[in-house]
Amino acid sequence: QVQLVESGGGSVQAGGSLRLSCAASGYTLSSSCVGWFRQAPGKEREGVATIYTGRGTTQYADSVKGRFTISLDNAKNTLYLQMASLKPEDTAMYYCAAGRRRYDYSSCNYIYWGQGTQVTVSS
Repeated sequence: QVQLVESGGGSVQAGGSLRLSCAASGYTLSSSCVGWFRQAPGKEREGVATIYTGRGTTQYADSVKGRFTISLDNAKNTLYLQMASLKPEDTAMYYCAAGRRRYDYSSCNYIYWGQGTQVTVSS
């Protein structure tokens, strides 16, 4: 049974930092592609960051480039999202996910999802 468990969310003031973790069991996160998503109340879920593990390449949403860093610790089978310079608009539930990449690395078909961790940024 595959489980992805997020942690590290919380409440911070604007300009602060948080590090989210996603611990996996029953699945090796380095298999193909892993990522972070977020969903704010009343908004659609959006992709935040992705790692294509085969090439070690990363992708970020424009809204978080330069502020967020995605990383994977293969030994711990844990995915991280380091978030800095947080803004109120970063407030959302954050989810990690793992899946299978397309052959050309153009996208990731996410199969497994965590339950989410809440991040709240106050101004």
